[in-house]
Amino acid sequence: MKQKHSPIWTFLALAILAVFVIFVVYPLVLVLYRSVIDPKSNGLTFENFTRFFGRKYYTNTLLNSFKVTVVATLISAALGLVMAYITKQYNIRGGKWLNIAIVVSYLSPPFIGAYAWIQLLGRKGIFTRVINMIPGVQFDGIYGFAGIVLVFSLQSFPLVYMYVCGALENLDNSLNEAAESLGANNFQRVTGIILPLVLPTVLASSLLVFMRVFSDFGTPMLIGEGYRTFPVVLYNQFMGEVTNDSYFAAALCVIIMAITLFFFFLQRFIARKYSYSMSALKPMQPRPQRTLPKVLCHVFVYLVVLIGLLPQLTVIVTSFLKESTPGIYTNELSLINYQTIFSKNPRVIPNTYLYGLAAIVLVIVFGVLIAYLAVRRRSIITSTVDTLTMLPYIIPGSVLGICFLYAFAKPPLALTGTAWIIIIALTVRRMPYTIRSSTAIISQISPSIEEAAISLGSTEMQSFTEVTLPMMMPGVISGAIMSWVTVISELSSSIMLYRANTQTLTVSVYTEVIRDCFGNAAAYSTVLTVTSVLSLLLFFRLTGRRNLSV
Repeated sequence: MKQKHSPIWTFLALAILAVFVIFVVYPLVLVLYRSVIDPKSNGLTFENFTRFFGRKYYTNTLLNSFKVTVVATLISAALGLVMAYITKQYNIRGGKWLNIAIVVSYLSPPFIGAYAWIQLLGRKGIFTRVINMIPGVQFDGIYGFAGIVLVFSLQSFPLVYMYVCGALENLDNSLNEAAESLGANNFQRVTGIILPLVLPTVLASSLLVFMRVFSDFGTPMLIGEGYRTFPVVLYNQFMGEVTNDSYFAAALCVIIMAITLFFFFLQRFIARKYSYSMSALKPMQPRPQRTLPKVLCHVFVYLVVLIGLLPQLTVIVTSFLKESTPGIYTNELSLINYQTIFSKNPRVIPNTYLYGLAAIVLVIVFGVLIAYLAVRRRSIITSTVDTLTMLPYIIPGSVLGICFLYAFAKPPLALTGTAWIIIIALTVRRMPYTIRSSTAIISQISPSIEEAAISLGSTEMQSFTEVTLPMMMPGVISGAIMSWVTVISELSSSIMLYRANTQTLTVSVYTEVIRDCFGNAAAYSTVLTVTSVLSLLLFFRLTGRRNLSV
């Protein structure tokens, strides 16, 4: 006799679908509608799109974005691949702490890196003053294309590194040993066996870097100066809404959504078509090293990690220094910057933690339910919900923020200016991570365990809450910690949605840099960095892992 499913699951699926229709579909449809509407006649028009593609200024910004993104992605892919191979193939001392440093450099917002490099290589930067002491040398800073690429490359290579590390852990080293026994040298083994096997992972992670870099506006805004990129134009057009450019900003949102959607589906296609399924019967182990290669590998890895972590070290050091004038620090150690940030707006740090915790609670609740419905209660409704959850992940955060402002500025859901609009934005932006990890966990739990509980008299809901959920929670909690780190580092949507009473750490860093209050920005950044490091240490402690790979 076929088991009749409880209607509670259908009700939950419909309720979750309604939530995503309100907070994801409706804002996106509204922006799409606004992009093709004439504000004067309320008629259909494509003038906003012809205005963009018909003016060289706007198309050049799109071309600039592609130039920056392609170069930064190539550098990130090469650097991440080499770093992953060296750390897996050779026994690098302090590997656990190096891994934490690499992850921290990735999880911190890119604009913090831009601000730190301004301190180091800006016109008044520490390194700039040293460079300009060389006779005949006149260095004017790293602003423009070179600076943007530098920041994005150093901040993005850890993503490729983490993905490739995961791929190398699943690689069967017996293939490598077989090639070695047939006379292949190290270079031939790397290029002929290892690289082809991890290439799909490199391509997939590189496309994720591409999407992330292409949609970022904070770094080009701070360090780009005359080199304008597309997200900067979008931000400026929307913030100039009083000049009736909000409809043009909506058209720009549609353009950037179309581009990111294309690259997302391209990444999915590559991942599915060219992926390899391997069982690491004999995982890669660190190889014995000769003295010279061992020294060179250590120097290379330490140097890359140091340069990648240099922005974090810079903001920590400068947070304890007094400023004589904006951007110029004295050698006097002081806590004045911390005193200022705690007295100037004491709600910033509590806001960050409260909004982050509220978002993580919602992420866990919705993420676990959606994952369970997608795996155990598959239907048209649950498949639709699963698809809709990916849209906020694909869409740039700044675009999502603009969509929310368009959709929730008026009753019946007048959320603009409240904490709830930020919490909801953080929730829908970071939920896909928890859904994917929870789906993987549920897939490993045999349905027969739930069926046994039901056969002993439990209801389907009791079976879920008392059997399945407890088995899932260790993995869900560890995943939630990683989501927490990304939530508190979110800028792109928060910068659009915040008000003075809902300001967060990332927004405060950005606004202080814009005002040339670098000491305050450094103090805020340090609080964010320390929080991220402690969260990572907690993650490693709970999971028992020594590294973080994707």
